[in-house]
Amino acid sequence: MDAGTTLDFEKSVAELQQQLAAIEKQTDRSDAAETEIRNLRRQINEELRQIYANLDPWQTVQVARHKDRPYTNDYLKLAFDEFVELHGDKQFGDDRALLTGFAKIDRFKVIVAGHQKGRTYKERAACHFGCAHPEGYRKAMSKMKMAEKYRLPLICFIDTPGAYPGVGAEERGQAQVIAESMFQMSRLKTPIICVVIGEGGSGGALGIGVGDRVAVMENAYYSVISPEGCAGILWKSHEHAPKAAKALKFTSKDLPGLGVVDDVLPEPLGGAHRDHHQAASRLRGYLTRTLTQLESLPVEELLAQRYEKFRRMGIYLEAAEAAV
Repeated sequence: MDAGTTLDFEKSVAELQQQLAAIEKQTDRSDAAETEIRNLRRQINEELRQIYANLDPWQTVQVARHKDRPYTNDYLKLAFDEFVELHGDKQFGDDRALLTGFAKIDRFKVIVAGHQKGRTYKERAACHFGCAHPEGYRKAMSKMKMAEKYRLPLICFIDTPGAYPGVGAEERGQAQVIAESMFQMSRLKTPIICVVIGEGGSGGALGIGVGDRVAVMENAYYSVISPEGCAGILWKSHEHAPKAAKALKFTSKDLPGLGVVDDVLPEPLGGAHRDHHQAASRLRGYLTRTLTQLESLPVEELLAQRYEKFRRMGIYLEAAEAAV
């Protein structure tokens, strides 16, 4: 990783990597140099292990937003055997912030819907930095109906700071279409797996977040609002985003205890952005195992379990009131 992609809390690792790179450039290395290389690699791994085992919520947000982190398109290339993209919502246009299409993973044929941010600035602008418009969710909904029609499991990859907040999106029914998408997913007669691979922000994430299994990557976050948005509302300044991040309890350490997610997917040492192939391999293993579990369930039981899963969220508030 170059200096431009090094996070503030990784500076000690960056210094060790610079030392390692300098020694590795030597064409005629001595035995002492080889020993030093092994020691530096060991130090780097230990430093990364120590740092990433103790990330605070704001640091987790920074990792989830890392520009080298694998996006939906990367996972489609690395974790899946085939992918054929399907475009357009048949009403307004084709939103590049939401990828949809047929895919094959191991022995399973599936339909995939996932947020896409884009790697270069040109791609990011075309994808609205991962913030989908109403036509994106309508496109996803039409593919969800296709999944149900052809009895194909649905896999959703969540990676967005939130739905697009512009005037045009609101005029075209942003809130309504997200609600419709969530309602449709709650009743969809096919297995659904949702994975938060980076940012899981606000209604933009919930729009494709209703599933039989909801998982989160180890260094991703899943929240009702972005830290900056929360800080702007509560403290009238984005400078308080780290404080908001801590209060929101949205990391993979908090979410399972709150009943929001079912599984946490471990990432490679130092985050998924350091090793796309290993991250994709772990994701592929999780998806194939979960699809195997879900395919044996009758549709009626699948829908009943999905309903109960989301009804249980937040029940601790009612229990607390009853105990008073």
